[in-house]
Formats: sequence, C-alpha cells, structure tokens
Amino acid sequence: MKVLIVSDTHGREYALEKIVRKVGAFDRLLHLGDVEGGEERIRALAGGVPADIIAGNNDFFCDLPNDRMLTIGRYKVWMTHGHRYFVHGGPLYIKEEARKRGVDVVMYGHTHRPYLEVGEDLAVLNPGSVSLPRQENRKSSFAIMELDRDGEAHYTICYL
Repeated sequence: MKVLIVSDTHGREYALEKIVRKVGAFDRLLHLGDVEGGEERIRALAGGVPADIIAGNNDFFCDLPNDRMLTIGRYKVWMTHGHRYFVHGGPLYIKEEARKRGVDVVMYGHTHRPYLEVGEDLAVLNPGSVSLPRQENRKSSFAIMELDRDGEAHYTICYL
C-alpha cells in the first residue's frame, strides 16, 4: 500500500498536480490542512482513491475536521495540522500528545518544513509544504508511507 501525504497547499494545487504525476499510482491521499477551499480539486487530483483531508489554521468556514484518527494497515494514525500543539517550537509536545492518544504515527503540517522521526513506539511525520516551503532548499515537499508485504511501514520525504 502506498499513501501520499501532503500539507499546506493554501489553495495553490498546481504543485500538487506535479507531485501526483511524479508519484504515479497511490492507494490513499492524506492532506494535513491549510487547503483554503481546495478540497474538491484535491479530491479530484486523488483520482478516485480515498482522500482524507483535515482543516488547518487557515481553513475558515469549512466542514473539515480539525483532527482525524484512522488505521492504515496495522498502524493507528493521528492526522492533525499541528498549530494547536506548538509545533513551531519543535515536536516535543505533539509527541507527548500522540503517546497519550495511543497512536503509532502522528502526521502534522503547519511549519512548512519536512520532518521525519521514526522511533520504537512512534513515528512523527511532517511532509512540509506543497506550495510554500520554508526549509533551506525551498522545494515543494511531500511524504510517502509505504507498507511492505509484511505490513511494515516505511516513510520517505520527497521533493519536487
């Protein structure tokens, strides 16, 4: 199973179009917030596969949930934008909250900087920003979560 993970498109889906072409086939799309009205376009770009989208701090007047719990393979995943968990100061608080919630993986956005930490009990993933990257190379970033045939998750941060 291949899961495409993105965040912070901010209504500018043109980079997401390029990402979808680059990635090729995938089984699920997760968007970690700040879509700014682009939900329908994002679902269309998913090409019929399930697309789970949550709200970010710039998603006003929408019906998107703030957080989402889901299961991918044997992994319990918590999707959140991250702004309510002080992620600009680092991942410490969101990791504590993830452990309290009993999840295996926490995915968040908001910082516009990719981050990946895979520990024994928790994987922490931020795909960065599709449209407004803030890391040193300023390239649009996204992440892939792949489950191998044994059901083991592997994560990759990717750039356009």
